[in-house]
Amino acid sequence: MSKRKQEVNDTENPEWTEKKFARSIKFKDLPASLQRTLSKPKRGPQKAPTKMLVSLRLSRDVLQALRATGDGWQVRVDEALREKFAKS
Repeated sequence: MSKRKQEVNDTENPEWTEKKFARSIKFKDLPASLQRTLSKPKRGPQKAPTKMLVSLRLSRDVLQALRATGDGWQVRVDEALREKFAKS
């Protein structure tokens, strides 16, 4: 059975019409001061070794419990795993 994408009606991000495209302005045509305001600041070189992105499947109840501990839960999981497995 093939999977088909279902159309999603996203009221916060409606599809652009030809009229909207005609009114749009290219970023490079904005005043320099506005470009600076809208641009994200560039991140400097990383001071500590980088972490690796991995995909991990967790039980729903475990994930809910971890997230319930608040912001920084991923860091706490990393520290617990390091303590358990990265003993030198």
